[in-house]
Amino acid sequence: MKTYPKEDIKIGWESEKCIHAAFCAKGLPKVFKPRDRPWIQAENATKQEIIDQVAKCPSGALSIIH
Repeated sequence: MKTYPKEDIKIGWESEKCIHAAFCAKGLPKVFKPRDRPWIQAENATKQEIIDQVAKCPSGALSIIH
């Protein structure tokens, strides 16, 4: 699992679970940018916006770690 920090949380990403449904990139494109490195740019949204979007991940590849 790769992690990306945001304030007092981390965004977790498990590539092997990802089904590339693109809910993250379509829902919050200023943070989730599959063509960029790093592809998760947490500084571009509020913590709550990120938490809300991660909750919509259909595969569970994205998670919030407290």
